[in-house]
Parts: sequence; structure tokens; C-alpha cells
Amino acid sequence: MNAIEIRNVTKRYGKLVALDRVTFSVEEGTVFGLIGPDGAGKTTLHQILTTLLAPDEGTAAVAGLDVARDFRKLRTQIGYMPERFSLYPDLTVSENLHFFASLFGVDVKDNFDLIAPIFSQLSRFPDRMAGALSGGMKQKLALSCALIHRPKVLFLDEPTTGVDAVSRSEFWDMLPALKERGITILVSTSYMDEAERCERIALINKGKILDADTPERLVEGLGGNLYSASCGDMYPLLEALRRYPGVNDCYTFGAALHLVADEGFNPDEAARKLEQSGLAEVRIRPAKGNIEDLFIKLAKNDG
Repeated sequence: MNAIEIRNVTKRYGKLVALDRVTFSVEEGTVFGLIGPDGAGKTTLHQILTTLLAPDEGTAAVAGLDVARDFRKLRTQIGYMPERFSLYPDLTVSENLHFFASLFGVDVKDNFDLIAPIFSQLSRFPDRMAGALSGGMKQKLALSCALIHRPKVLFLDEPTTGVDAVSRSEFWDMLPALKERGITILVSTSYMDEAERCERIALINKGKILDADTPERLVEGLGGNLYSASCGDMYPLLEALRRYPGVNDCYTFGAALHLVADEGFNPDEAARKLEQSGLAEVRIRPAKGNIEDLFIKLAKNDG
């Protein structure tokens, strides 16, 4: 059974189409990732699914409830953690948690077992003002407040933006335990490496869904013509590879370059010819593609 059903959802802001006939579903009890860059439409979709915006076209249902028709009832069934820290900075950790519990008519102790692993680090300073917390601690408090009423579906809009690498990893480590408690999670992120922490993902760009499946199946579609290239002077290498016969695309990828080539591409021959043209110590080797490579490919084809 699906916890989220989205069919042809479109949202416009004047001439800007923020969402363009978005369609996908999320099975109950799964961690589903919405992956895309800033401005792709992730936050707009979150706001529609959490009843803060109405779609211009299409339908969406969460936990079996229509987001427009059943919005009052739906708000009691979902938890939402927006990208920006949205708790009260002049309330303490404890006061924020009790306030959000009271909004849903529950007592903190009734559902504390759900948030106890998350809240454990915060329990050391319950009287600290929320605004004085570190980024990672603010993240944990916001998640605790979004869960205190034990929602059926949890929406996380870029929850790891602006926090350190350790806090990012810790946050993702928390999600499987929530899934085991029967909570469906839709999480959006612009960090392509986080896609691999999800069971299924949808890639979104400029308001359109490019593809949706498990990360493993999506990456399989890249094929075997992907290479990693490097040399002592990377920018001239980038320009040279973009002109090189048989290279369809070349782009920066961390400290190296990734290039997509035709079937007959010979990396050793290409490296030798590039060195003969004046580049030093050119290395071109087969590379294993990932979600970032796939996204670049799909976005280019869609454009």
C-alpha cells in the first residue's frame, strides 16, 4: 500500500512553473528520497504534501487523505521538518518540545519512547535556549518536535543543509529506526551522495521528475562508457576532452573529471594524444557511475 500518491501535480508562480505534472508514489514504511539541486521544486512539493500550498493541477494524497479536501485531518497524521529552523529560538529545548506536543493534544511522555534515541543528546541541557544550540542540535530538536505526536508520514525538507559532515551522517543513521517503527519518510536533499541512503528515489530538476526507482537500478542505466580523467592542469584537460572525438560529455567530479564516451573510445590512446598536445601526466581510467553522474546525464537530456 502507498503512503503517498502524487498524480500530475503542477504548481505555478506567475510564469514560473515550479512543479510540472509531478507523478510518483511512496510505499508505506519506506525511506524515499527526493533528489535535486536548489530551485528544483523540492520545497514546493513538500509544502503541497503538508497542506501548506494547494496544487494548481493534479491530485495528491498522504496516508489515504487528500491534501486539499482533508487537510485538517491530514495535519494530525504527518510530521514536517522544513529546511529552515522553524522552532522558537527564545524557548528552551524542553519548552519547544512540550509546546509542539500540546499543539497535537499529546503529552510528551506518551510518545517519548519514539524520540528517546534522538533526544538523548539534548537531554543534557533541557533549559538551553533553542536559538543557542549548534546546527546539529537544532536538527535533532526539530526532528523530535516533528515526531512527538507519532505521525504516520514524516516529511524532511533538506534536513542536513548547513550542518557538518558528522551531524549529516548521524541524522541519516536515525532514519532506519523510525522506519522500523512504521513511519514512512519522504526526505529531500541536494546532496547526491545521500541518495544511496534511501530505498527508492525520484530525481527532480526544474520542476520535473527525471526518473524514479531504487538507486541501484537507476545507476545501472548509465552503461559502461564512463571514465575518470586527471592531469597536472585540470582546466585545459577539461577543454581538450570536450573537443576530443568520441567524447559526448565531460564535467568536473570532485578532484577529477568524468567523461562519457562512445563505444569505440580508447582511453590509453586518448591520454597519449593529449600528452602529445602538451598536457602532462594525463590519466584516463574506467569509472563507476553514481547518482550524480546519472543526474547530470538526465538533466542534460531533458534540457
